[in-house]
Amino acid sequence: MDADDLNAFKQAASADLPSLEYSVSQGEKRRYIQPSSLSDPKLQELTTFLVEWINEELKQEHIVVRSLEEDIFDGLVLHHLLQKYTAVRLEVDEIALSTSSQKHKLGVIMEAVSQHLQLPQSQLKWSVDMVLSKDLLATLHLLVAIGKHFQPNLPIPPNVSVEVVTVEPTKHGMKTEKTMEYVTECRQAIDQCKPSQTDSFDELFKLAPDKVNAVKQAIILFVNKHLGNLGIVVSDIDTQFADGVMLLLLIGQLGGYFLNLYDFFLTPCSQAEMLHNARLAVDLLMDGGLLDSPINPEDIVTRDVKTLLRVLYSLFSKYK
Repeated sequence: MDADDLNAFKQAASADLPSLEYSVSQGEKRRYIQPSSLSDPKLQELTTFLVEWINEELKQEHIVVRSLEEDIFDGLVLHHLLQKYTAVRLEVDEIALSTSSQKHKLGVIMEAVSQHLQLPQSQLKWSVDMVLSKDLLATLHLLVAIGKHFQPNLPIPPNVSVEVVTVEPTKHGMKTEKTMEYVTECRQAIDQCKPSQTDSFDELFKLAPDKVNAVKQAIILFVNKHLGNLGIVVSDIDTQFADGVMLLLLIGQLGGYFLNLYDFFLTPCSQAEMLHNARLAVDLLMDGGLLDSPINPEDIVTRDVKTLLRVLYSLFSKYK
């Protein structure tokens, strides 16, 4: 391979990676939107929508946002949005010039935002450092969460997903991993969010319904093997996973981590609490790259058997 070919190869290989403007320390992971996803019409529609929404909300204060990366990071816009929706006025400088003062101001504002959103820590896909560093992915997640909380009927474009590159330095070089991540709600009823092809469970229910029980029994054995040490016995997939509790405990056991009890409802008392659990479980599965196709959390709560089997089989196929 001559020098020109080698340079062309290097350029092609690096074209898929984000520009590492920010240092990534050993043991730290950074997540970026894949550059090719930035030109996705759905993502562009979402960013335009958010810019127009913010400008409409803050027009009386003569605040104009042109770029989510450049105009959100310092906390000024977030502070004014919070004031508009909550009438809370925080003791922070209107304009912070130094990096340290910007970080302090943004920290105070985002702490106040978190108190209103009341989301479990495991569901936060942003941080002060991420927003301050003009991380578009984190900024989008934050603005979508604010919009959904304070304006439940806000017509945020659904089904917006991006390819995310996770970058982690190791002693052998830079390790990268690519996953798909939803930025806005996936609505199953919309054609774009449906699997383009019939999957194996559609075929199973259509062509071999007599084998469904055999599949269920195999999954039940798998589930009980991993939940047995918690003193939990599952006998009915159709009913015992509807509140999301068993599913969250199973995900934690298989993933080798402990889910904070403040993050979910261990004994849900309402449909909303069950749906919260189901959404958290789907988010964890999506973040782990375990789902081949989008799952509507409401289908778990309403005991859709095919959805439950798809979710459990995604765990079974990885951890069996």
